[in-house]
Amino acid sequence: MDSVTQLVLGSAVSIATLGRRTAVWKAALWGGIAGTLPDLDALIDHGDAILNMVLHRAESHALLYLTLLSAPLAWLVSRLHREPDLFTRWWLALWLALVTHPLLDWMTVYGTQLLLPLTNTPYAVGSVFIIDPLYPLPLLLGVLLALLLRHGRGIAWARAGLVLSTAYLGWSVAAQQMATQRFLAHAPVPQLAPGNLLVTPAPFNTLLWRAVAVTPTHYYEGYYGLLDGDRPVR
Repeated sequence: MDSVTQLVLGSAVSIATLGRRTAVWKAALWGGIAGTLPDLDALIDHGDAILNMVLHRAESHALLYLTLLSAPLAWLVSRLHREPDLFTRWWLALWLALVTHPLLDWMTVYGTQLLLPLTNTPYAVGSVFIIDPLYPLPLLLGVLLALLLRHGRGIAWARAGLVLSTAYLGWSVAAQQMATQRFLAHAPVPQLAPGNLLVTPAPFNTLLWRAVAVTPTHYYEGYYGLLDGDRPVR
């Protein structure tokens, strides 16, 4: 997902985890930083456009490496703000902000190497487009309200934003399955294997879906909108 979405997600997760234990702005700041950190590998030039694509979302998005990073980062933040008694809570908040980044990327189609160093297999659900304004909107509203409302009264809004945005991801998976079944029902060849069909959302939404079907001799492309009803897929 785009960096702004990842920043807002990290802030929301950190605010929700730390609650009233520290100032909301601290949680938002460091959660946003942790939520953005994994994408800094995009600044590394591997000398080849294909390598830059393949090696992005690799070590910096591995759940194990991010878990190892979370402890020293939490120690640094808790000491910087003179809150050593909150080290454990900072650790939990920053760990969640770090690992939710690759987990959200996993929902896109580009592939995220979550399980390095055990395997370099890129995992991808492909149920959300890399920029989908409906996903970060409740997160952004929740973070803003948490920052603007005094005495921690907005923290509940940040948590509500997380619930709504997560529910949207669940909807995207369900919508993808509905579209997949529709594409299989109108496959260009009989008995098309699901592994030969790629179904992803069109830009910025989860209502219009694009499919690419691969056969031994052809590539086929088609679109299906969830509001199309019984209209056949061409």
